[in-house]
Amino acid sequence: MQSAVLLALRPGGRHSERGGRRRGELEEAEKGRMKRTIIKDWKKRLSYFLQNSSTSTNMKANKGGKHHAYFRPSPEEARLWSEAFDELLANKYGLAAFRAFLKSEFCEENIEFWLACEDFKKTKSPQKLTSKAKKIYNDFIEKEAPKEINIDFQTKNIIAQNIQEATHTCFSAAQKRVYSLMENNSYPRFLESEFYQELCKKTPITRAAQGT
Repeated sequence: MQSAVLLALRPGGRHSERGGRRRGELEEAEKGRMKRTIIKDWKKRLSYFLQNSSTSTNMKANKGGKHHAYFRPSPEEARLWSEAFDELLANKYGLAAFRAFLKSEFCEENIEFWLACEDFKKTKSPQKLTSKAKKIYNDFIEKEAPKEINIDFQTKNIIAQNIQEATHTCFSAAQKRVYSLMENNSYPRFLESEFYQELCKKTPITRAAQGT
């Protein structure tokens, strides 16, 4: 009897215990809701990029007067992306899926920078090389750039000096750094995500649609 009275008089008492359990339940519920929202967003992005790719291809085929079959990758093809990061980047759909995944993680600037560098290295005109180098620097390298990538201060300074007389190797060090970040961090998460698993498991709907 005495212990019951003491418990009731203790500040917070049973109400504090109930409140703590309630807060814990609410936090777990919120985490679950956020996870479901993220997965739903992944699926929307996946559906969006597949539909857009299919539509844009049909438009090009119509303009050129030639027909090119363009389907969502088969589960077998999607599984090949797990063999190497380069396999993923070399595949049109793999790259699109990876970009959509990075957008869901709010770090798409890495793949955008890498692609900009790939395009930059193919540039032949010295004038275009200089203008592209400055654009890449303004977009991704300089402090508080709209798509600033995570590289060290020394590399940024070297790039700032190199773009004054732009060459195809201006961004090589930064590109390698960003590639490594994606390969070691984003790529494993992509392979484990439900976003990627959707591609590996589901039957391509466009093939069924073609038969109707």
